[in-house]
Amino acid sequence: MDGNRDEAERCIEIAVVALREAKLEKAEKFLKKAENLYPTQKAKDLLEKVLKAAKDNVTEEPNASSTFKRRTLSPNTKPQKSEPDFTNDQVEVVKKIKKCKDYYEILGVTKESTDTEIKKAYKKLALQLHPDKNKAPGASEAFKAVGNAVATLTDPEKRKSYDLYGADEANNGMRRQHRHHNSGFAYSQGFESDVTAEELFNMFFGGGFPQQQNVFMRQRRFHRAEHQQHTRGEAQSGYSALINLLPILLLISLSMMSSFFISDPIYSLQPSHKYSIERKTNTYKISYYVKDNFHSEYQGSLGRLEASVEEEYINNLKHACYREKNYKESMFIRARSFGDREIYRKAQAVATPSCDQLQKMQNT
Repeated sequence: MDGNRDEAERCIEIAVVALREAKLEKAEKFLKKAENLYPTQKAKDLLEKVLKAAKDNVTEEPNASSTFKRRTLSPNTKPQKSEPDFTNDQVEVVKKIKKCKDYYEILGVTKESTDTEIKKAYKKLALQLHPDKNKAPGASEAFKAVGNAVATLTDPEKRKSYDLYGADEANNGMRRQHRHHNSGFAYSQGFESDVTAEELFNMFFGGGFPQQQNVFMRQRRFHRAEHQQHTRGEAQSGYSALINLLPILLLISLSMMSSFFISDPIYSLQPSHKYSIERKTNTYKISYYVKDNFHSEYQGSLGRLEASVEEEYINNLKHACYREKNYKESMFIRARSFGDREIYRKAQAVATPSCDQLQKMQNT
């Protein structure tokens, strides 16, 4: 819910800038998007003025007191574009990211920070660096750096590896990439995210998880490459074919060996035969389940563990709420399209328990 509100406010800011540049179509597009994400009176009022301005062939520009002055445009008049289209503050944010040496410094957190604190820091930076808002030179690379940082530090295994080996390995990777690309800083730092920076942004700000089609296309490319390699292997004979298969056999062997060293998760949100001991978090009293040997096996911070439990639980609620709202909205759209009052009444009666639970938790 808060992510949708932040994204809606960002859309309103883009629309206001578009109004100043007399780009009415762009302003209308982003105001409608803001209304869909998180309806507000401010967006509604602005949208009404934009539509009226488009109808009267005028542009309206907000001043410091949020009122509007009307200025008629002749057909041959071209709106003057302000130069540059980025601020000094935006440039400073990009420079600050470029100077950072590791992921913790990029996000402005410490090694003791919880997942909640890390994600909160990411949201703040991502809104400042998103390419739609920040046009400063290097903003796109800085946006990717922030995305890789949160993807690594919110994954327990990646964070553990980064804490153990990241300092030396990442710096070596940065120097190598600097020599090849001359980009000022390397946003990968030896660790690449499984999703793009834009997909991560959508996950945090109400866009849901990356489209299933993206995953499907990656799988298709992988299987297509595997099939092509297999076809080439059949065309060869004897010893040559065996040499080509050795890397694949080695990769499979390493994968099988690594599976023996992967430990079970510390907790589960659902009870099972293995996770049979129920515990509750201090803040929201959320139930989670651990194994019988929890006290002897887990030596970390209990507060950090419970913060992870609550973060996972809240994320699950957000995803369920997103699906509930989409289903309800689709019913409203169907009712409006066919003019069916019965469907409209049914849509009004559709419950959104996950959204209600999420709202209740945010108000406590």
